[in-house]
Amino acid sequence: MSLISRDLKHLWHPCSQMKDYESFPPLEVIQAQGCYLTLNNGQKIIDVISSWWCKSFGHNHPILKKAIHNQLEKFEHVILANTTNHTIVELSEALATLQPGLDKVMYASDGSCAVEIAMKMSLHSRVIQPQPEKKHFAALSHGYHGETLATLSVSDLGLYKAPYQSACLNNVTFIDHIPYVSGTDDPLWHDCSLHWQKAQLQLEAVKHQLTAILIEPIVQGAGGMLIYSADFLKRLNAWCKANDIHLIADEIMTGLGRTGRPLACQHANISPDFICLSKGLTGGVLPMSAVLTHNEIYQLFYDDYETGKAFMHSHTHSGNALAAAVALATQKLLNSPGFYESTQEKGQYMRELLEDTAQQTGKLKNIRSIGMVAAADLIVPDNDKTRWGYLIYQEAIKNGALLRPLGNTLYWLPPLITTKEELKKIASITTQAIEAILS
Repeated sequence: MSLISRDLKHLWHPCSQMKDYESFPPLEVIQAQGCYLTLNNGQKIIDVISSWWCKSFGHNHPILKKAIHNQLEKFEHVILANTTNHTIVELSEALATLQPGLDKVMYASDGSCAVEIAMKMSLHSRVIQPQPEKKHFAALSHGYHGETLATLSVSDLGLYKAPYQSACLNNVTFIDHIPYVSGTDDPLWHDCSLHWQKAQLQLEAVKHQLTAILIEPIVQGAGGMLIYSADFLKRLNAWCKANDIHLIADEIMTGLGRTGRPLACQHANISPDFICLSKGLTGGVLPMSAVLTHNEIYQLFYDDYETGKAFMHSHTHSGNALAAAVALATQKLLNSPGFYESTQEKGQYMRELLEDTAQQTGKLKNIRSIGMVAAADLIVPDNDKTRWGYLIYQEAIKNGALLRPLGNTLYWLPPLITTKEELKKIASITTQAIEAILS
């Protein structure tokens, strides 16, 4: 029996309609190196989406592998409750420097759980103070924060959420009037006064009930790689501080270099109450997530055990030593001289290549980019149910690129180490795929 037959007999793949694999089987990967995946037929394909947005330094990076090996010689995992070690302390010290003031770190295993930790901390803090009326959340329309029930509740994507709507939290307001932009040169990037006025009216109606607002800062990933105004984020942050409402920044995709800065929040020069990190935290090598917060939140929970104020959230592998070792090595790579400047330069080149692709094919609109994220929407007939993005994905695989569009939104989100020559190859394959399917 072939590997694919064995796979389809037992394996339920994530985020997939399993019937699709009958006509387009899973790709059998036998090796991965740098930006490339090697398939069982010897073909090499470029990982244009960083394997779900996490492989910041590509695959099989020698420094990250060495970090795991070195830690493995000591120990692989020990319960983090009531123990500590040099690796987790050094990582925590490094993460505490990302955003001044956010110097308390709690670890979990994945992004959804990091967001849930922040949500729970916010709610729990209101119980302690006490502020019982503050139990409502708000989030941006078109946002996405994870697959657990609480994170689905504050997400606004029906494809993922609709079947579970009856079990989701009902105390969530979705903020409309988001000022979407094409990039940092868009006038709305610097001034979104009219959009903010409308959003503020919506928020004022529920402000006394709100405990926190959740955002994907600057870029909404699963919603279609939508980029919005830094001015909007700055105004929202100021409004939250003026009204004693926590701001939770879901930097799971946007954080750690993806938008050309250590944190996407830094585009608006804001400091939220919580920052959630995952994906690129370990360079995509091992599962790990972290929640950063400030001392004011920390002190609310700091008391004698008998008071019941302790934050009792726990994960078996919280602070896993192997993950911590590779995360610490990732931080050092991110902080190497000239890294962010290089990322910004390559991001600009990506934008130019995507504009060229749009011009050559005549089939792309709404081009947008920031850092090493670039996206555009396919020009297809209205109400056309054909899965054009899926067809282009299949065509691109034949030519050597793993694209995996979001519906009819085509995007590039390659490893941050991708060279300009490789970016040019991505553009060429994308152009060929679009022309083959849509011309």
